Amino acid sequence: MPRAFITGITGQDGSYLAERLLAEGVVVHGLVRPGDDQAAGALLSRAPGIVLHEGDLGDAGILGRLVADIGPDEVYNLAGISSVAFSWQEPVLTARLSGVGAAAVLEAAWRLQEDSGRRVVCLQASSAEIFGDAATSPQDESTPVRPVSPYGAAKAFAHHMACVYRGRGLHVATCIFFNHESPRRPLAFVTRKITAAAARIGAQGTGVIQLGNLEAARDWGWAPDYVDAMVRAVRHEHPSDYVVATGRTHTVADFAEAALRRAGLGDDWRDHIEVNAEFLRPMDAPTLVGNAGKARRELGWEPTVGFEELVGRMVDHDMELLQS
Repeated sequence: MPRAFITGITGQDGSYLAERLLAEGVVVHGLVRPGDDQAAGALLSRAPGIVLHEGDLGDAGILGRLVADIGPDEVYNLAGISSVAFSWQEPVLTARLSGVGAAAVLEAAWRLQEDSGRRVVCLQASSAEIFGDAATSPQDESTPVRPVSPYGAAKAFAHHMACVYRGRGLHVATCIFFNHESPRRPLAFVTRKITAAAARIGAQGTGVIQLGNLEAARDWGWAPDYVDAMVRAVRHEHPSDYVVATGRTHTVADFAEAALRRAGLGDDWRDHIEVNAEFLRPMDAPTLVGNAGKARRELGWEPTVGFEELVGRMVDHDMELLQS
């Protein structure tokens, strides 16, 4: 039976990916942080049968031994610091985990391939934040890499290392993911913060959501669609880079409006939003919108869930949590 190794398996994308691979009959192994019992337990309740291993993404030695012992056919590196805002607070940690950690995963996969004599395929989860102060819009695979945040810089290093290892003969595909959401987003993310607050306000009839830059525009998609793209990319005959995006942008204010309307606030939604300067970032990337034409042509990939439905599903989930 084929085997897969997933870093970041307890995250939003990792959990959806693990469920998909298990359904395909793949033996799934995942890396979890030591002591992260709550997240591991939640994952196993959704997808029993996963084999979990404790380890530090920043420890190349442990990663190398783990990959050698598991002997995976597919390696998905989804782990690292997942918050742009947090990366400003911990830039060195972000560089170590999201940047150098990715290089350690690729090195472990390359050594396994060299020692075993069989092909190992890898997926590096990249990010639209590598484009940062983008020179063109929409962004595609040829857009210059020019990050403006510690998160973007770390992801840019990992993205370049994927190309380096591709040159060494390792089958490494990258998916340059634009923003993608689901009910599994942690509350630390602004999208889930909005939907959870909207559900609460809708239930109570009062309250406000404090936000930063309301005009920040992003290209938001449905997370399971993006997991589908990564599986298609890693299994494609020729490894390459793929922008994964919807091609449409909405502002943070648009997201809040959609969430509050779904929660029943109607035209009064504006009364429930406040701008708090504490949530403004030192520097924010301008409008990021992706051109996924290459993924459509080469992978046959298409997004299936639109913006309004995406927000609605998240709000509905948070309303169900309140009721339960």
